[in-house]
Amino acid sequence: MSVPPQAADGTAPAPGAPPADLAARLTGLVRALRTHGLPIGPAETVDAAAVLEVLGLADRAQVRAGLAAALLRSDGQRGVFDAAFDLFFPLGVGDPEAVRRAAAAGPGPAARDLAAPGAGGPEPGAPDPTPPDPAALREHLRARLAAALAADDRAALARLAGEAVAAFGRYGAAGGPGRPGSDGWSAHQTLGRLAPETLLARVLAALRAGADGPGPATADLAGDLLPDEIRRRIQDFRALVATEARRRAAELRGTEHVAERAVAPSADRIDFLAAGHDQLAELRRTVHPLARKLATRLTARRRRAARGHIDLRRTLRRSLSTGGVPLRPAHRLRRPARPELVLLCDVSGSVAGFSDFTLLLVQAMRDQFSRVRVFAFVNRTAEVTALLTRGGGDPAALARRILTEAKVTGYHGNSDYGAALAEFADRHLDAVGPRTSVLILGDARNNHRDPRLPALRLIAARARRVHWLNPEQPALWGTGDSAAPAYAGVVEMHCCRNARRLGEFIARLLPV
Repeated sequence: MSVPPQAADGTAPAPGAPPADLAARLTGLVRALRTHGLPIGPAETVDAAAVLEVLGLADRAQVRAGLAAALLRSDGQRGVFDAAFDLFFPLGVGDPEAVRRAAAAGPGPAARDLAAPGAGGPEPGAPDPTPPDPAALREHLRARLAAALAADDRAALARLAGEAVAAFGRYGAAGGPGRPGSDGWSAHQTLGRLAPETLLARVLAALRAGADGPGPATADLAGDLLPDEIRRRIQDFRALVATEARRRAAELRGTEHVAERAVAPSADRIDFLAAGHDQLAELRRTVHPLARKLATRLTARRRRAARGHIDLRRTLRRSLSTGGVPLRPAHRLRRPARPELVLLCDVSGSVAGFSDFTLLLVQAMRDQFSRVRVFAFVNRTAEVTALLTRGGGDPAALARRILTEAKVTGYHGNSDYGAALAEFADRHLDAVGPRTSVLILGDARNNHRDPRLPALRLIAARARRVHWLNPEQPALWGTGDSAAPAYAGVVEMHCCRNARRLGEFIARLLPV
């Protein structure tokens, strides 16, 4: 590539800069994206290099959009790409310009005046004075942050993110700038000190009182919409702080090291058991796109399977009209039946996110099966097929409906796989037949109770196949109260830690 590398301060690169640095940045970005599971091949990499040739580096936003168009295949990959792009193509290195100007200005009366309540901000173009005391510095930054949030000033928020990380983000900092020997930067530590969420009431009061005047983005907002808009701006500021902390950490520990460990995975690669509330919400939004993809794949496989093997006699008969050359092979047509599916789902708190997502996925793919019956359990088993189909598949209410309307718990609220399997074998075994695929969803943590292996053997003997989907990594099977090795000796147990692995399993094992 002939495009020179990006300058450290984000401006146009100096003439004569070596192009090898830019090539290294691009290939490093591609390696990082591949590490996070994005399918990027040589063709996409060549296209990305061509994008850099055409766009140059004068407009960083255009470079980001161009590389995203060349490298990505779906919207769900954009979050991973943006985080990695900010590491390999940073706006600058070292302290942001706002931090350098504040340090050059030094503490003084102007800083103390600015930190006082009711004081105005610095004149345009003047350096931002910085209070010397950590507590005063914190209040100073919070006051400026509240003003920037009220005005929806993106440039000011970006500057404040850099200043906040410089002030509070260094590891080992005790309420102020970090020690020179500290090795690392922390967005969590920065946000914990700055506490931007607590500014919501202050920003709302300023906007509603007209103290600073609503910006153009809030002029038409009123009532319940305004708090949601401020929360969105605070979330955007948190993302800016995280980006700045990663950039600084990459300068200390290496860009590829930080890209591998500090960039959040895409939604389909988030571990079910480690996902937080926001990540589970994002995961649920991927259910229907994943279901459509899997349904298309299963339909294509079923269509190919319908052709069957070549019918030699009919093929030879057809070849008589072409001089004995079999130009039109004939196949033995068959009608592959759609499988029946029975789900046994642990809906206890430890694996609720995994079971919730799998239930929604199966519900979205109901047309791919001739019959679907769903049973939920904690320590008692109850059929919840009707609950799953009622209410339009609202993911937020699914688990609540099951726990409140179905009898899935007995005299205690802990998981008991043995009791649940025994009750299913006693009361619901008629749901399993020779065409039935049974999926058991759970981590097999039985709270040291009897696993009731004969009940699982009885189910396996009646079903066509039984698979146990475990969201825990195999290294944890058999530790603590896990009965996974005992159950794995009876039926196949598969590790399904994230949506990608779950989708691969369904596409591979369920078609018949």
